[in-house]
Amino acid sequence: MNKKYRRVPTEFGSEARFEVGLGRPAPFRASEPELERLKSELLLQRSASLAEPESELYLSRAASEAAALAWVTAYPLLVFPSLFEEKAEAALAQFERQAQIRQRSLELLAV
Repeated sequence: MNKKYRRVPTEFGSEARFEVGLGRPAPFRASEPELERLKSELLLQRSASLAEPESELYLSRAASEAAALAWVTAYPLLVFPSLFEEKAEAALAQFERQAQIRQRSLELLAV
């Protein structure tokens, strides 16, 4: 099988350059300790309602993810609670799925 290839001439345009200006100052942001305090408070409230203590690890990871996402916004203290709820629900659903899979696997191995 013999294929013929055709060369395509390439041309490069001029290099793009951007100027970085200082622009407007960032709006007031909460300090990191305030966000950590809020994270701890919400995590403690949510952990108190958990039936299984093993799921706390999933919840803690969800809180850290939500805090990281909230921190890059202009108003992290305002955004964090709803992000945390969303991430916590997803994390606990993941924990439940994993628990079901683990249980089914144990049943299969017992046979």
